[in-house]
Amino acid sequence: MILNFEHFISTYGEKLQLLLFVSIFFIAWNIENFAGVIFNYRKRNHAFVNATFIFTNIPGQFLLGLAFVKITAWASFHRFGFLYYLNFGKHPVVLFVVSFIFLDFGEYIYHILMHKVKRLWIFHLVHHSDNVVDVSTTLREHPGENIIRLSFTLLWVFLSGTAFWVLILRQIIQVFTTLFAHMNFRIPEYMDKIIGFIFITPNLHQVHHHYKKPYTDCNYGDVLSIWDRLFGTFKRLPAEDLIFGVDTHMRKEENGNFKTLFNIPFNKN
Repeated sequence: MILNFEHFISTYGEKLQLLLFVSIFFIAWNIENFAGVIFNYRKRNHAFVNATFIFTNIPGQFLLGLAFVKITAWASFHRFGFLYYLNFGKHPVVLFVVSFIFLDFGEYIYHILMHKVKRLWIFHLVHHSDNVVDVSTTLREHPGENIIRLSFTLLWVFLSGTAFWVLILRQIIQVFTTLFAHMNFRIPEYMDKIIGFIFITPNLHQVHHHYKKPYTDCNYGDVLSIWDRLFGTFKRLPAEDLIFGVDTHMRKEENGNFKTLFNIPFNKN
């Protein structure tokens, strides 16, 4: 049964990932319409600007998608990566959990680097410049950052020898958590303290999108919040004190123009 599951995920996982993304995006969009915390903006216009990045990211995703297939196949054939030395092959559940934790830690490291290295930050800044954080903000990723992010993930996969089915299953989970974390929505604080003890929630990720340091430089976690707690980058901020964006790029006419956003990393800084 396990082998059938692995085969199913490897074969249909990417289609399932796309289906889930569209479905969850639609559900989250409608939840925001009646239970959001921000309503004083043109939601469709805002989403249209963010969604345009889908098309600029297609070439990079296609090329790096091929690289993922090649790298995982090569690592499997040569039994390369520390996961093979740990010999979890006969224990797929353990293999998935260990792989998931390692890749999530890799995302935490990548996220910190995107904030701390200036030449990387100017690409990541495009995502942070959004003055309203809602589910469409997940689409607001400069193609430069898209390539950088996938390249880092490829590096973690190569070093660990992560199986292709494990990678795809993690990405399926990541679809839900990423959309959830960016929703224009807040869960009750008592629930957030429970869920947020392990996972990144909208309440926690909204703090990360606050326009000024030190809050911009906190809550870096992708799926898990444990890394922020372990390494001292965990913070909370009351909802009424939140202002979204980046203090150096707060003009709405700039943040609402795709061409201007696309050119930010190439302007003189």
